[in-house]
Amino acid sequence: FKAPSTDHPALYRDLLRTNRVHWIAEEPPAELVREKMMECHFRFRHQMALVPCVLTLNQDGSVWVTLVKPARAITPGQFAVFYKGDECLGSGKILRMGPSVYTMQQGKNREEGPKKEEVDKLEPAT
Repeated sequence: FKAPSTDHPALYRDLLRTNRVHWIAEEPPAELVREKMMECHFRFRHQMALVPCVLTLNQDGSVWVTLVKPARAITPGQFAVFYKGDECLGSGKILRMGPSVYTMQQGKNREEGPKKEEVDKLEPAT
C-alpha cells in the first residue's frame, strides 16, 4: 500500500506492541508492575520529539504502547524508547501495530450507517 501523500491517515497509528522491553534502572518500573499501566513518553527515531503515551504491561514482558496522539510512519523492527522526564527507562523492538487512523476512520464511517443523501437516493420519494 502506498499512501497518496506523506500526511495520509494510513501512515498514522496510535497503538503498537513491542517485544520484551529492556529496562535500564528497574525491571520493569515499579509503577508499571503495580498499576499494570504507566504514563511516559516515547520516540522511535533518534531526533523526533517525545510523544506522550501509556504503557500497558503484558505477562511476557512486552508492552502495548497507546499514544496520546497518532504518530507517523511507525514501522515494525524500529525500537520504541521510553522516557520519564529526562530519564531513559528502556526500549523494546516494535513487533506489531494497531490499525491506522485511516482504517479507524473507515470503520467509524461504516458504523454511522448511510448518510441521509444516500438514503434519499435509495428510497424514491413517494
